[in-house]
Parts: sequence; structure tokens; C-alpha cells
Amino acid sequence: MAAWSAARIGMLGIEDFRVWPAYVPCILIALLCVIHGARNWNRGEDSVEPADVQWAAEEEKAEQDL
Repeated sequence: MAAWSAARIGMLGIEDFRVWPAYVPCILIALLCVIHGARNWNRGEDSVEPADVQWAAEEEKAEQDL
């Protein structure tokens, strides 16, 4: 068991096994974010709704009134 523990100490500089449960989810979440970004890279924009056009017009009018 000493050889197994000695090999683990040098891995990424993490000396305590209890630290790994924090690192593993972080790495997995980062990987999932990269996959999600790659899948949705050129998906396109959302369609413009009439309510969005009306809101933009009201915002432009409010800025001009200032």
C-alpha cells in the first residue's frame, strides 16, 4: 500500500485523497461546458418577437427623451 500512496502523492501535487471529490466535479463540469459550447457554437440567433421590437422602440424613445 505504501507504493500506491507514494504514487498518489505526486499526482498533480495533491497529497490528500479527500481533495479529489472537489476536483473531479469541477473538471467534469468544465468538460460539459466545452461540449455544450461546441454543440451550440453556430446554432443561430433566436427569432425576434413583436414584443422585443416594441421594447426596443420604447427604449430608444426613452433614451432620446433624456
